[in-house]
Amino acid sequence: MKRIVITGPESTGKTELARTLAEHFQTVWVPEYARSYVENIERAYTREDVENIARYQLSQEQAFQAKAQNGFLFFDTWFIITKIWFDVVYGECPQWITEHISNSQIDLFLVCDTDLPWIPDSVRENGGEKRNELMQMYCREIESFGFHYAKVSGNGENRLKNALKLIEEEF
Repeated sequence: MKRIVITGPESTGKTELARTLAEHFQTVWVPEYARSYVENIERAYTREDVENIARYQLSQEQAFQAKAQNGFLFFDTWFIITKIWFDVVYGECPQWITEHISNSQIDLFLVCDTDLPWIPDSVRENGGEKRNELMQMYCREIESFGFHYAKVSGNGENRLKNALKLIEEEF
């Protein structure tokens, strides 16, 4: 089973790419949970909320693993983003998240480039130059855990074609 994480800053097409890759490979993808959680709490999120999101994310990872087909499982974001969310907002990350990252088998991270325009909404917090800073943080964090990654750029169908090419080169 090849486990591929689609990650990157806000508003870089992660969800669309995860969904279309899963369709292409006729398998499932683990959707992002943080967005729907934060949209529905009707208050500012807390550290406890972020940890609840992470625990649910872990349960979804395990549930979707059993549903994956054709040798692929895609993730719309993953624990690298959660770790950096904790680090940036709260100055530290729960140890169990770091341990989960260290003990996980991820075959490839596709980091979505910031070449798509940032579109503000009620949940997004990091537009402008912060997107580039976060992308660099994600790449450094991925490397620090010894995972392999590639950056994906392009608009619309070109982004999908570029991602498919990177996956084909890798596997």
